[in-house]
Parts: sequence; structure tokens; C-alpha cells
Amino acid sequence: MLIREAELDLAEGLNAITGETGAGKTILSQAIGLLLGAKGDAGAIGADGDEAYVEAELDLPEGLLDEFESLAELRPAHEEGLVLARRIFVDGRTRAYAWGRSVAREDVAALAERLVAMSGQFEQRRLARPAYQLDVLDAFVGDDQRRRRADLRRAWRELLAARRRYEELAANAADAEARIAELRALVEDTEGLEPDAEESLRAERERLRHVTELASGVGAAVEALAPDEGEGAGALVGAAAHSLAPLEGLAPELRDAAADLRDTEHRLREAAGQLRSFLASLEAEPDRVEQVEADLDRIAEAKRRFRSTTFEELLARAAEARAELEALADGADPVEAASAARVAAEKEVRALTDELAQARRAAAEPFAEAVARELESVGFGEGEFVAELGEREPGSTGADDVRFLIRPNPGLPFGPVAETASGGELSRIALAIAAVGGGETMVFDEIDAGIGGTTAHAVGETLRRLAERAQVITITHLPQIASLADRHFRVEKIPGDPTHTKIERLEDDERRDELQRMLGGEEFLAIMAEDQQR
Repeated sequence: MLIREAELDLAEGLNAITGETGAGKTILSQAIGLLLGAKGDAGAIGADGDEAYVEAELDLPEGLLDEFESLAELRPAHEEGLVLARRIFVDGRTRAYAWGRSVAREDVAALAERLVAMSGQFEQRRLARPAYQLDVLDAFVGDDQRRRRADLRRAWRELLAARRRYEELAANAADAEARIAELRALVEDTEGLEPDAEESLRAERERLRHVTELASGVGAAVEALAPDEGEGAGALVGAAAHSLAPLEGLAPELRDAAADLRDTEHRLREAAGQLRSFLASLEAEPDRVEQVEADLDRIAEAKRRFRSTTFEELLARAAEARAELEALADGADPVEAASAARVAAEKEVRALTDELAQARRAAAEPFAEAVARELESVGFGEGEFVAELGEREPGSTGADDVRFLIRPNPGLPFGPVAETASGGELSRIALAIAAVGGGETMVFDEIDAGIGGTTAHAVGETLRRLAERAQVITITHLPQIASLADRHFRVEKIPGDPTHTKIERLEDDERRDELQRMLGGEEFLAIMAEDQQR
């Protein structure tokens, strides 16, 4: 079974994907699975294909890339979204991409998992991670908790820098001369670098690489407006204005048209002048490309030499070096100053860690009770659910661990969610948690496994409520769920050589037909109508 090519424009709310059993709906979940880190298989490529490729364009929450610095550096200038992709070659090799640039599969999977939650093995893996469970609980707490986490991330980075600086100073106290030489080298190598220098240079390099296209296009525009020989648009408009000038007294109604022509002539001449100046600037700096490349090489070499992952970190270290040199010049003890800075950073981290912990302790029970109610509403036992808090080593998200525990049947002990449920049960648990703790893009492939009737309606209503604040994609056989979708897609098997699968968005009439098919078709509806008449 093969989808040769498909592009889905998903709605922000609830998206339903339906089709006959065996039509190929699973291919879509497999495609999403590749982005979430599933192992690629050459079997996904059709007999006549050269490769399999899946790409997703996602909204990028503010601050998320702070946790993925190696990927953040690849983000193109002025690119607001996130573009992730996987490619499978016929020999079984795979490649992963972020914004079209090759990256490690694990990096793409880690980033995708922060934005896309998928039922089945991927949701089981997410729910087994304490970090994910902590994210969900904090999302339930609300915006204040997100602010505290952002503050703690910043404070934690500053603490690590303060510790590193203190350790370097203490270790090198016996070799002060070498230390001072390194500080001076760092200051000299970053002299004159502004905070946005690297980004500006990259943007300028991109423009300079297209200088031929710019010169050709602008030159053609100048030739059309005001050529060196012959008449251009400006001269022709001027001639028209000159022709009307003596007639304005005879026909006053021509005055507006004449004034417009004079104004247009002036604007065209101004535009031609600006374009000529632009062309002159292109010609005035023929060696600028080499200079820009040299400046970018200087930055790259400085980052490598002084062990800085990002340009911002390099500038921060340079600022620290200047402060240390100034302190030395004033006779201060740099080791004592670094120790004081470390103590202050540790104090701030402890305060923020305590704030996070207090908010989590206060929210754990209300969160668990809300999830339990959702579980009961979607037909999962009596919905017994607990969010158990514990302690761990402090880090950038605090010093708390949380475990989601569930008891599917009375009398049994509570157990970890990821180990206690599977298949459709796990999908419904994930739905209940997302309905309470927020979510991003949720994909449900087994949400209707083993349910129907009242439970199906309850699951559908929960999906609808979740879709009011998150994007939801559900692959379903149930009309109770599909009928609530904001956007409906149908997967259909097309016989041929080879047989292939297509997916298309349904309009209103097509959607009614698909829901009717899911209900059992016209014959089934006719029988139901006869039974009701009897």
C-alpha cells in the first residue's frame, strides 16, 4: 500500500481521518511516527519509488528552542515556524532534517515529541518520561508556572556559568599570567562585535550571494524608467505633462490629470535615482563578500577557541573577561568575586526551585481529580488516578519528579500509566490527561478501539473540548467522533498497477456520504427506519 504524494492542510481544531478498513489509514500514523523517531524501513517505498519522504511544518512555541541549542543555530533568519522531515532511501538508509538541513534523528525526534503527542508506542514512551509528566503538571498550573520555569532556566544557566568561572579561576590561581593572557585574547578577539553581528552578517552574505540577480533586475528597472539613451517611462510621463500644461487654462478639468502626471514624473525620477544609487553600492564593494566571510570565520574561530556553543555565549564570556580584567586592574581578588557571584546564583536558583515545588504540590491533587473525572467519562473504569511527587537532583526544571499512576480496577495496586495500559486504553488515558493538562498537537490512532455507544459519544465530546485549545488528529471508524470534526479527510484505496492510496479533504456533501457509509450505508439506514415504523 502506498501514498504516492499527499499534502494535508490540517485545521487548528479537530481533524478526522476515516476510510474503509485496509484503505491505508495506518500509513499516515507511520509517517508521523517517522518524525517522532521511528526506525525507517525501505519497505515504506513503493516498487517504483526512489525514496519515502515526510515533512511537517509546525508552529514553534516561544522559548522551546532554548532547550535545543544545536538545532536553534540552524534556524533561518526570519523563519517563525519549525520544519522537520525524514527521508528513507531504497537501501534502507535514513536522514533527518530541520529546516532542510541534515541533523541527527534523535534531535528531530526529541523536538517533535515536544510538539506532537501520538497514541500507541510513542505516547507510551512519552508517558514513561518523568520530564513529560512534569511538563503536563506545570501546564495545568498555568502561565505563572511557565514564567517560573523560564526564570529558572535563565538562573540555572547563570549558575552553571558562575560555577565554571569560579572553578576556572580557582584552578588557575597558580598560573595567573596564563589566565590573564587568555582573558585578554578573548577580549581582543571579540572587540567590536555587536550582539546581532552574526545574524546581520549571515543576512548580508545571503544578499551578496544574489548580487548578480539584484544587479540584473534593478538595472532593467532603471533602463525602463530612465535609460541613458532614448526615452523611458519618466520622460514619457514628463512629455505628457508638458503637453497638457498650456491647455489647463482652456479646460480647467485637465488640471488634476496634469498635476498627477507631474507628480508621477517626479516620483519616477526619484525612483530611478534611488535605483541607480543601489546599483552603485553594489559596484562600490566588489570585495564585500570576502570581508563578510572573513568576519563570519572570525566569529566561528572565536567560538571554537573559547569553547562557546553560541554567539551569545561567546559575547557573555567576553563580558565576563572584561569585568575580570577590570577587577584585576582595580586590585580586587577575582576568585573572591567569582565565589560571591556563585553564591548569589545558587540562592536565586534555590528560591525559584522552591516556588516551582510549592505550586506543584498545590496542584497535584486537583490535577489528579480532574484527570480521574475525564477518565471516568470516557469509559475507563472508575478513573482512579494519582500524580505522585518525589524529589531528585536540582536542575533547570527544579528538583521535583512526578509519576502518573492509575488503578484500572478496584482492589488492584496503583501502577505507572505507561506500564498499566496499552492500545485504545492508553489513547483514552492520553486524551484525559491532555484534556486537563493542555496539549499541543495530539494524534489518536486507536482512540475508538473497543468502544461504542455512550462511551463513543463521550470520547467524541472530550476530543471536541480538547480541540478548542489544541490541534487534534484522530484516525477513527466511529461516525460519532468523525461528525464532530472541524475538518474531515477520507483515505481511499485506488486499484491499479500498482494499487495505491489517496487522501483528500471532504466537502460538505462528500462528508455526509462518508458519515452515511460509516453508519452502515443506505440499506442499513432503511432497515433502521423500517424497524422504527414497526
